[in-house]
Amino acid sequence: MKKIAFSGTLDPITNGHLWVIGEARELADEVVVLISENPFKKPQFHAASRKEIVERSVAAQGWTNVSVVLVRGDYTARAAKRLGIDFLIRGIRNTSDFDYENLIQQANVDVLHGAKTLFVMPPRDLGSVSSSFVRGLQGPVGWHWTTRQFMPAPAYAAWILDWLRKDWDSLWPADDANAAAWFARLTGESAYGSGARPYHNLDHLVHGLTEITVWAANAGASAAQMAVLKKAFWFHDAVYGGGSGSGSNEEQSAQLWLGSNLDGSAVAAEVAGLIRATEHLAPVASRHALQDVMQGVDLAILGQAADVYDGYARAVRAEYLHVEEADYLAGRERILVHFHAQANAGTLYPDAYFADLYNERARDNLARELETLRERQSFSGESP
Repeated sequence: MKKIAFSGTLDPITNGHLWVIGEARELADEVVVLISENPFKKPQFHAASRKEIVERSVAAQGWTNVSVVLVRGDYTARAAKRLGIDFLIRGIRNTSDFDYENLIQQANVDVLHGAKTLFVMPPRDLGSVSSSFVRGLQGPVGWHWTTRQFMPAPAYAAWILDWLRKDWDSLWPADDANAAAWFARLTGESAYGSGARPYHNLDHLVHGLTEITVWAANAGASAAQMAVLKKAFWFHDAVYGGGSGSGSNEEQSAQLWLGSNLDGSAVAAEVAGLIRATEHLAPVASRHALQDVMQGVDLAILGQAADVYDGYARAVRAEYLHVEEADYLAGRERILVHFHAQANAGTLYPDAYFADLYNERARDNLARELETLRERQSFSGESP
């Protein structure tokens, strides 16, 4: 078989879709992915973006015999036939899928005189994965950690960047050139989008911003309170790893915010104070009413499920690969001892909402990492 086509809206492309495309490559010399543009649907990404995301996802697999074509104003089966393709391929996850796809197959051949359809059955771990399934996971705290396992990396990156842009546009006008420039800067290589940031990255932004949204819904917070917290979180780790200025990362981040001219002086000073509040080992000169919430959001990672926390701990070490093992273990131990003592005393999360949600699990996570660190210190010849 020379050519076979796989069609769909692909909003977003999932690992299930990639599996079907991989099966098609086993059957044909060339695979064409047909992305339908249906004006009656309202996808998250417009057709040109979906095409680009699919192309990047396919390229990441090293597949050179897969091309992507947009289908506008036509049925995909008929478009396939026009492109010299006699067969479509579809994944069948259950009997409902089969009944539906069988009707479509009959219409494609008998009514549209288009390409015939081959059916393949995905493995069990991909049996429930679809675009609508992935979209339905968005919302609760940690949604991005969950969706990542069901999507190819280029699709996941595009997904969270789009989510972040929508969050950013809820704070500043989308047509504001200065705001657009700062969004590009913060999500780019000089800040959270840097490949040298395994933890303080775009995922960290998504987590914190989601925490704020969920907190606001549960606490009955005002839109203004949620906005000032989000603005502070967007900038709180903008400078990380030393930076090029004077003062701590937090102070440099606060100064970066103050120089952004995104808000007037009153809001700017408020946000700067919340950014400085994330310097957990230093006293804060002035206290903001939302400071406890900001600290809770920033430390929420400590109270996540064990597998998420362990991934965070590995990512932090990866950010400090330039630091010798003994120095890293000693420095990391100091901060963990500090946080663990606070968790034991019930003061790690000054805000009651975060304390109730995360303190107990944070205490366990911190104790487990401390034990691991001390074992590593012992192994490397350092005294615990």
